[in-house]
Amino acid sequence: MHKDIIYIGVNDHDIDLFEGQYDVPNGMAYNSYIINDEKVAVFDTVDARFVDKWLENIKAAIGEKCPDYLIVQHMEPDHSSGIAAFTKAYPDATVVASDKAFVMMNKFFSVDFTERKLAVKDGDTLSLGTHTLSFVAAPMVHWPEVIMTYDSTAKALFSADGFGKFGALDVDEDWACEARRYYFGIVGKYGAQVQAVLKKASGLEIETICPLHGPILDENLGYYLDLYNTWSSYGVESEGVVICYTSVYGNTKKAALMLADELEALGCAKVAVNDLARCDMAEAVEDAFRYGKIVLATTTYNGEIFPFMRTFLSELAERGYKKRKVGIIENGSWAPVAARIIKKALEECKEITFADTTVTIHSGVKDENIEQIKALAKEML
Repeated sequence: MHKDIIYIGVNDHDIDLFEGQYDVPNGMAYNSYIINDEKVAVFDTVDARFVDKWLENIKAAIGEKCPDYLIVQHMEPDHSSGIAAFTKAYPDATVVASDKAFVMMNKFFSVDFTERKLAVKDGDTLSLGTHTLSFVAAPMVHWPEVIMTYDSTAKALFSADGFGKFGALDVDEDWACEARRYYFGIVGKYGAQVQAVLKKASGLEIETICPLHGPILDENLGYYLDLYNTWSSYGVESEGVVICYTSVYGNTKKAALMLADELEALGCAKVAVNDLARCDMAEAVEDAFRYGKIVLATTTYNGEIFPFMRTFLSELAERGYKKRKVGIIENGSWAPVAARIIKKALEECKEITFADTTVTIHSGVKDENIEQIKALAKEML
């Protein structure tokens, strides 16, 4: 990272659920940065519980020097909760953000910074002295007010929530796994908007990506950019089949595991199995987008489908699930309707192909079901 860019973010190991829903056993990082030039720019703030520590980090980085700018790229509270404290500590600093962000500031904090604001839009520039900043509008990645910032001197892209991941920075873990879960959980609905930003980024010479969550990326950037391109275009990242099931008394589970065994026996590259009642739902969603083929196995329940499967399908549809092949295993003791309901739940999803074979179980797995499972396995390869 360029010598003038200083990291001033914080790690959070007290949090259990990010955004009230995503399990984060390794915590979270709330990233913030300073460019220490003739004029000093601070990029974003942190979660409310860490504002005092963050202000200490600013002072430790630049001493008694006063920041000239606070650049607010994203107004989610885990990044904006320090705005009021910052403007109180540094009353001469200018707040830089998009017009929509200033509207949100008034909604969050009942202030509009009329006398000290600089509203910027796509393509605007700001000179700090040696460093020149260019602003890149990134609406709906993943809020409407988002701007990213490109520093042409450092060849650094400050990417807001883009290229972020779950996990604190003092934990060593695989980037792709938690970045993928983060992307499809939080950003995944907005593939078209991410594609638009990637197109803008392709015209920039980038050596470093500074996201608001997760590590600074300064090596092998093509790897991260390629993954984001695959994810945001709903492409297939890994060859294999994911099986997601719910089961009341174990019979549907038995069928799902039989299918997994059959796929593996046929040489399937990877079989990922998720029990939707027990797994991390966000990881199941991640798998559904990672692989190109999915089998949904569930029971008929109250004339519908089992609640965990219904939730899972809603999660997929909400995120614009598309370009996938879907197999179905349904179970019902007297009136199985799960297959029909699954198809209805996915009817708004584009470019979905359903396997010709549907496995229909009446309570327990029978010989004819075993033959159906074998046929389905061959179709899903």
